[in-house]
Amino acid sequence: MKWKNEMRECVRTLEDLEEFVCYDDSERARIAEILERAPMAVPRYYLSLIDFDDPEDPIRKLAIPSLLEADPSGSLDTSGEADNTVVNGLQHKYRETAMMLSTNECAMYCRHCFRKRLVGLPDEGIARDLEAIGAYLSEHDEITNVLVSGGDALLNSNEHIAAILDTLTAIPHLDFIRIATRVPVTLPSRITSDGALLDVLGRAREKKQLFMVTQFDHPREVTPEAAASVRAVLDLGIPVRNQTVLLRGVNDDPEVLGSLLQKLTSIGAEPYYVFQCRPVTGVKNQFQVPLKEGCRIVEGAKAMQNGIGKSFRYCMSHVTGKIEILGELGDGSMVFKYHEAKDRRNLGRVFAREVADDQAWFE
Repeated sequence: MKWKNEMRECVRTLEDLEEFVCYDDSERARIAEILERAPMAVPRYYLSLIDFDDPEDPIRKLAIPSLLEADPSGSLDTSGEADNTVVNGLQHKYRETAMMLSTNECAMYCRHCFRKRLVGLPDEGIARDLEAIGAYLSEHDEITNVLVSGGDALLNSNEHIAAILDTLTAIPHLDFIRIATRVPVTLPSRITSDGALLDVLGRAREKKQLFMVTQFDHPREVTPEAAASVRAVLDLGIPVRNQTVLLRGVNDDPEVLGSLLQKLTSIGAEPYYVFQCRPVTGVKNQFQVPLKEGCRIVEGAKAMQNGIGKSFRYCMSHVTGKIEILGELGDGSMVFKYHEAKDRRNLGRVFAREVADDQAWFE
């Protein structure tokens, strides 16, 4: 299949990368160290979107390792995923939602990934025992939906995706299942060239409502190939929703972010969240935008949208919950709301907090 050939041709090594980027000896050694901790994989399709003559190219920043990744500040688990694990590979942080880490593989290892501790590396935290996961979910009828994530959920084999969906669609109290994937962005042929995958998704959709959640971060990622992959999913009766991460040097401009949101609504991928970039080790120093600046960028982008394009929320996935970033007050403070909370007493709680101009997170 086309997508499997593309995966075999991914740029993965420093030697592969030097076909496109020139490093001196010092840079080469430092990039090699970074790749030991945070592997690289870039499909040739995604490489074609990069302008390698521009060192500040936003698509390049998303895919190609930077020396800034050597910065040790930040954390490897910013939202407490380890503490929320109830069965190997299954997290239960919010009462109605469980999240499955179905694989540690992605078509592309994004440089801003908040799971750098996991993706592309050997890990014991992957969901391998579907029977144990099914048993936990069956015993907890407060759970009404499951997010199948990773890694990238669509980097599982078709057979394993079918097994996961067979397990989940058989649980009566689940209202819907979400599939988290970035392949419409990074490897659209995974969807458009694989009729067997579409058959698996279509059969599951007949049993239970599915949603696909993807992540476009820049307008140039919205290509005809990407649009075709989104359309193939929509044609199965599976809505597609998009989560964008606000990223320094990528989409930290109202016009750029606004253009992205417009393009997404035009192809049927509804804006769902804009997320504050997490203070992840190797990510924080390069990609985080301060909260006040982020709020102004998001509001400027929102002003460019129609009704559907305005329906997203700007949020921070914090260890205590999903905190919506509502706006600035005149006294230097900002207003926030718990859109979701680990401690249910916080649900819906609105609060104001003084925020420094350079502050990008709550410790």
